[in-house]
Amino acid sequence: MTKEMKIVYKELSSEQREELLQTLKNRFEKNMNRHEGVDWANVQAKLEANDEKLWSLHQMEETGGEPDVVGYDQEKDEYIFYDCSAESPKGRRKVCYDRAALEARKKHKPETSAIDMATEMGIGMLTEEQYRELQKLEAFDKKTSSWVKTPSDIRERGGALFCDFRFGHVFVYHNGADSYYGGRGFRGSLRV
Repeated sequence: MTKEMKIVYKELSSEQREELLQTLKNRFEKNMNRHEGVDWANVQAKLEANDEKLWSLHQMEETGGEPDVVGYDQEKDEYIFYDCSAESPKGRRKVCYDRAALEARKKHKPETSAIDMATEMGIGMLTEEQYRELQKLEAFDKKTSSWVKTPSDIRERGGALFCDFRFGHVFVYHNGADSYYGGRGFRGSLRV
């Protein structure tokens, strides 16, 4: 039996909001290759109108994800943020895949799981396809690896998927969902 996770959004102080918006703007301007044709003023207007999304981005930033805009969905009028830290976010490593895997461990349990942490932060985990898209922008996870959203048929058999970038290529691997390592975390996504 799994425990249902509930997102508890906390309001950012005006100082936290200002600092986060400035950090995101600086990163946006420094990495224009990630979002050609996107205007920061439009992104900022969306962020300022949505406290919950801003809170989630703050969580991404606080855990070392270095979120940045990687796309724009014209149909839904949403900006897409992914974690763009060079390596898997430091504050999200040493986690197994999900709650069921965490509960199944008898010894040496990690503090939480990737799925639980993403849910608590109000973000999604990258899928394999999203991970591959991110890697087209620049090389990430050259020394670490990141859990990715695992198809249910694999998860039902006890496994989970993770990816990294080695030898100029994206590699997808499998592990027991209950495993965890100091060099493996997860990358998140958020639409605003």
